[in-house]
Amino acid sequence: MDSYVQIVRDSYTGYWDYLLREILQPHWGNYFYWLLALSVLVWSLELIIPWRKGQKAFRRDFWLDAFYMLFNFFLFSLVVYNALSNVAVNAFNDFLHWAFGIENLVAIEVNSWPVWAQLLTLFIIADFIQWNVHRMLHRVPWLWEFHKVHHSVKEMGFAAHLRFHWMETIVYKSVQYIPLAMIGFGIDDFILVHIFTILIGHLNHANLNWSYGPLRYIFNNPKMHIWHHSKALPASHPYGINFGLSLSVWDYLFGTAHIPHEGRDIELGFEGDHNFPKGFLRQVTYPLFKVDKDH
Repeated sequence: MDSYVQIVRDSYTGYWDYLLREILQPHWGNYFYWLLALSVLVWSLELIIPWRKGQKAFRRDFWLDAFYMLFNFFLFSLVVYNALSNVAVNAFNDFLHWAFGIENLVAIEVNSWPVWAQLLTLFIIADFIQWNVHRMLHRVPWLWEFHKVHHSVKEMGFAAHLRFHWMETIVYKSVQYIPLAMIGFGIDDFILVHIFTILIGHLNHANLNWSYGPLRYIFNNPKMHIWHHSKALPASHPYGINFGLSLSVWDYLFGTAHIPHEGRDIELGFEGDHNFPKGFLRQVTYPLFKVDKDH
């Protein structure tokens, strides 16, 4: 027990030191400044070549979504997640050692592979896992209650990418942990892939008239993802459509791709969203303290 208490202490002090370094000591793998730079880049594109020309630069809930970016990327880890995840990982590893004598989860050594092959493998595996988790967030009722936060967006813009409930971080990371832990990727690999997925995610939610031509069958894009946020879903897909995060190929392969027309001005949200909490604190405590009376 003492070792776990120490893990919690080290997690808080370690993450606080890390956060200070991120802000005060910029470097190539710095999440804070990469997020800032990519956000400014995509926001600039929205202002220069907007798809919905009547949408304001500071669209509805712009600052709410900006705070979600800060909270989900940094503050949540500082408040609880870093300590919680470190304890969970150590407890899981201790269980494997106690029950099965397993000391190391790594089943596939990729260190000898070319760097491009390592990065591509990590990107594809992680994205396929996330696609499946995303479908689960729509199909499992109690998970959908948390996912409603993301679908409460009524005007789409790049920052809507990171408006999501903190429970989604726990679900995504938990499901990804074992398969990715079994492959010997280093932290630098995650940084490179993560920066790339941030860019794609920002673009998916951006006010841009882009579909990438033939590459739309591989990469998710604004003209595809707008339909994922549509309030009116087709009868053939009552749980949702276009679940891809970075890659659209999974939706085309498994029959969940749906782009009936341009979709520029479709209504976003979900049934009953008029009753959904509007402020940050009420959203991040939903559905633990549920106020939605329609569902």
